Amino acid sequence: MLLGLGALLFFLGLLSGFAIPAMTNPRMGLAGHLEGVMNGTFLMVIGLAWSRLNLASRNLAATYWLLVYGTYANWLFVSIAAMFGTKAMAPIAASGYEGLAWQESLVTVGLFSVGIAMVVGCGLLVWGFFRKAEEL
Repeated sequence: MLLGLGALLFFLGLLSGFAIPAMTNPRMGLAGHLEGVMNGTFLMVIGLAWSRLNLASRNLAATYWLLVYGTYANWLFVSIAAMFGTKAMAPIAASGYEGLAWQESLVTVGLFSVGIAMVVGCGLLVWGFFRKAEEL
């Protein structure tokens, strides 16, 4: 499933590249495009290596959903930031832009949740790749 979800996210990243000129902040639009392509590739690689993880079933499920949420939400919230022209969480790429207060809050909360999901999900990946099977 991760291979398919990764390919879909890669495809969405490619499609979002066509919308860059129409976005309020094209530089953030480019960032969203790249997030989709890179995170889609990441999910496909993890899908190929998934059988090598040594994690209990509960931790496997948590890792799966954290990574799926984190990769898709990353693409989505960066793309939303580009559409709204928010500066939240991207002071360099959004220099000179600012969205409405609710837009800034939405992007801030969204990208903060992405950071937590990806750090925890990737931490579980590292743990699962280095654990010995007998430790389960």
